[in-house]
Amino acid sequence: MVFKRRDSRPVLRILQELLYPRGGWSRAIQYVKHRVNRLPDPPERIARGIFAGVVTAFTPLFGLHFLVAFTLAKLMRGNVIAALMATFFGNPLTYVPIAVLSINLGNWMLGSDYSREMDHSIMRSFFRASDDLWDNLLSLFTSRPVHWDRLIEFYEHVFLPFLIGGILPGIVAGAIAYYLSVPVIRAYQSRRIKRLRARVKKHRKKAHDMADAARKSD
Repeated sequence: MVFKRRDSRPVLRILQELLYPRGGWSRAIQYVKHRVNRLPDPPERIARGIFAGVVTAFTPLFGLHFLVAFTLAKLMRGNVIAALMATFFGNPLTYVPIAVLSINLGNWMLGSDYSREMDHSIMRSFFRASDDLWDNLLSLFTSRPVHWDRLIEFYEHVFLPFLIGGILPGIVAGAIAYYLSVPVIRAYQSRRIKRLRARVKKHRKKAHDMADAARKSD
């Protein structure tokens, strides 16, 4: 499998590497870039996959990013692996600016004044909604009352604005990633083809020389 590891990692190590990958974010980005460049597809198809992954990173569908990127890449006839790897455009370094931009833009588009105070209350809204969700789950097994107020507030002022407001920035970022990726991938693939051809030519010459030496020895 493409993403399967040979060695299993402890849960704490997995969480740690989600926040700060082993070797740092710079090395992780270079690794993703290297893997994307080596994909066996035309540059435009790979770039469409990258577009799909970057757009997905601007959605609040956390936990479903792979599925969304996969679906978008299929619809756009883009490279699925490139789409999955490009979702890592959304990471602990970029999630906060993406969320603040998308939520404020979404509230503005929806005509809500809530965006004025959102910069300092996004995480609070997440936690309040999580508390409501947990309390409602417990109410299934206890006599505790069910409350939806904080979940509704979260949906109206965070999730929905994030979903709507992330569309335009996501498309812009995805388009930039597309147009930057095509020439880079094309140049990388051209250099790789030249290296492979030179290697094949070298091996053929070596084989030819060995054959000539064998004939002369006979």
